[in-house]
Amino acid sequence: MTMSEQLAGERAELVQTLRLHRGFLRQTVAGLTDEQAATRSTVSELCLGGLIKHVATVEQRWARFAVGGAEAMNSEPLDWAGQFRMNDGETLAGLLAGYDRVAAATDELIATHDLDAAHPLPQAPWFEPGATWSFRRVLLHLIAETAQHAGHADILREAIDGAKTMG
Repeated sequence: MTMSEQLAGERAELVQTLRLHRGFLRQTVAGLTDEQAATRSTVSELCLGGLIKHVATVEQRWARFAVGGAEAMNSEPLDWAGQFRMNDGETLAGLLAGYDRVAAATDELIATHDLDAAHPLPQAPWFEPGATWSFRRVLLHLIAETAQHAGHADILREAIDGAKTMG
C-alpha cells in the first residue's frame, strides 16, 4: 500500500489535488525536446523547462517554510531570474526528475506534518504584514500556484507547436 493509499480525509484530498495539477503541468511538457522546453515564446525569459524549475523551487521553499518558518524558507539562495529559464547543461528530463523528488518529499510531509502548524510569513510587499500561515494554507497556496503555472505552460506550449493540454 502506497503512502497516498494510506491517507484519508483532508490529507488525501490535499495530496490528490496537488498531484492533479502537477500532472497537468507535466502533461504540458510531454514529448518536448530540450530545445523546445527552453524556447521562449513570449517577450520574457519564461520557458516551459523554466516553469518546471520554478514550480519545483516554490514547492520546496514552501515545504521548508512549513517545517521551519521564514528563516528555513530563505535558507538557500534563490536565483529569481534563473529559475524561469533553462541554463546550459539542464535538461527537461533532469528538471522533471528534480520536480518528482520535490513532489515526493512534499507528499510525505503532507502525510506526517501537522496541518495546523503555523509560522509568520516572511516580510514581502505581497504578504499582509504580520500574517501567519498554517501548513494547510501553504498547501492551498501550492495548489493555486501549480494550477496557475500549468495554465501558463499550456499557453507557452501552444505557441511552440500548437499542442494543448486540454481541448
